[in-house]
Amino acid sequence: MDEGLKERDPSALGVAQEPGRSSPAPSRPRSRRKPVPRLPWIPPPDSLPTASPPVGAPARALRRDAIFRRSLIAADVTAAALALLVATGGSVEALTWGTVAALPLVVLIAKLLGLYDRDDLVFHKSTLDEAPFLFHLTSLFALLTWLLGGVLVESSFDRLQTFELWISFFILAMCARTLARSIAGAISPVERCLIAGPSGVRTDFASKLTRAHSGTEVAGFLPLEDERSVRRPWRNERRRQTRTLADLDSLVEELDVHRIVIIPGEAGVDTLLEAVSRAKAVGVKVSLLPRMFEVVGSSVEFDDLEGVTVLGVRRFGLSRSSQFIKRVLDVTLSGLSLLVLAPLLACVALAIKLDSPGPILFRQLRVGRDGETFEMLKFRSMVDGADEKRGSLKRLNESDGLFKMAADPRVTTVGRFLRRTSLDELPQLLNVLRGEMSLVGPRPLVLDEDMRVEGRHRGRLQLAPGITGPWQLLGPIRVPLEDMVTMDYLYGATWSLWTDVKILLRTVEHVVSRRGL
Repeated sequence: MDEGLKERDPSALGVAQEPGRSSPAPSRPRSRRKPVPRLPWIPPPDSLPTASPPVGAPARALRRDAIFRRSLIAADVTAAALALLVATGGSVEALTWGTVAALPLVVLIAKLLGLYDRDDLVFHKSTLDEAPFLFHLTSLFALLTWLLGGVLVESSFDRLQTFELWISFFILAMCARTLARSIAGAISPVERCLIAGPSGVRTDFASKLTRAHSGTEVAGFLPLEDERSVRRPWRNERRRQTRTLADLDSLVEELDVHRIVIIPGEAGVDTLLEAVSRAKAVGVKVSLLPRMFEVVGSSVEFDDLEGVTVLGVRRFGLSRSSQFIKRVLDVTLSGLSLLVLAPLLACVALAIKLDSPGPILFRQLRVGRDGETFEMLKFRSMVDGADEKRGSLKRLNESDGLFKMAADPRVTTVGRFLRRTSLDELPQLLNVLRGEMSLVGPRPLVLDEDMRVEGRHRGRLQLAPGITGPWQLLGPIRVPLEDMVTMDYLYGATWSLWTDVKILLRTVEHVVSRRGL
């Protein structure tokens, strides 16, 4: 993240800071108050580059969306054609001209299910998130193929062929859509965003956005309300920019904006309506960050009462039936994993013993469900007695609230490999079998870290801590404690079995790609 996004947001007046400019000393305040730190220089409106301003930003955004949409259409048609070949045993002669005519039917069903429209609305274009809708698509296509078997192939489909078509189409569609999105993301330009909202909050969101999505770029910032009402005598008024929502049309062209992110803060309803209306009128995409979802999460039910939308908010935590389902998943997967990985676990244990003196397993006291402590197990990746050296290394800590270092001098040679591949976490499968942990859940904290968690975030203790969780997908070294417990709280507020499955699959992807290590 650029340093320009970490300062106190002088670019709140319309544009991001001009690179390569030094910061002149601010004028001396008339009062005797403590001097305010120097602020980066901001170019006045008439000094913005005007030689070749970007033209047609909304049109470029539409073309970018079209690349993704057409790539997905090609992926679906290809997957359907290959699935029909699989179901017919690879016999091209078994297919008819009706097969070619039926392929557009896949596109029509996918369109009706919204599978081509979601990417226009979201930052995170994930095939895994749309798996339930792909399940519907493949099921409908398999049913229609079975009913129209004599038209699509020379002979009718039997039950086995229909099942082969269904399962192969689902797998091929998932793979093809993932590949299509990767190609579309590589050939399409980055999405440039203008973030409108209160000072400070918008820069925090910009930092998270650019860190999480490499295909997104922050073009600038804009206040929702006039922030000049707050007197800042230390600012150079001649350098002040007075960009507001009224300048949105020109800003979209000058900064080549494709999407506007609106963070309400304390702005009134009229201000929000004006911001959304102006953004839609310009023709760019709009994303909204309602503050209430920081508390209730995204798992809400929309109810309509004579034109008034009412949100039904789920209670926090898991019901008894949900706990039972989650426990069945934990016991089944952890038991099978230990059985399959037994030879690998034995090899790792032998390597640790040969590499350095000390025990094979590292045991550490962690805080679990309902605040009860337990011994979390890991393969030892550090020298024996590493905890005793922790105090002397605090100055090298790279995380806010958690003790994390990318290059910890206490890590052994084998331990470095174990951490890079996450093999040191495998003994926690025993914690899962014993009911002390879950495969997916809040991060298990040590005692001193748990004492820092206060307020509603203590609700995370209603769930068993997990080997992985939403925090793991962002890289545990870089996630501050405050952000991590917020993610854990929202995980408990929005839990579903499919959420756990997605996190497990994305964790495997993370480990394979070695991100966040």
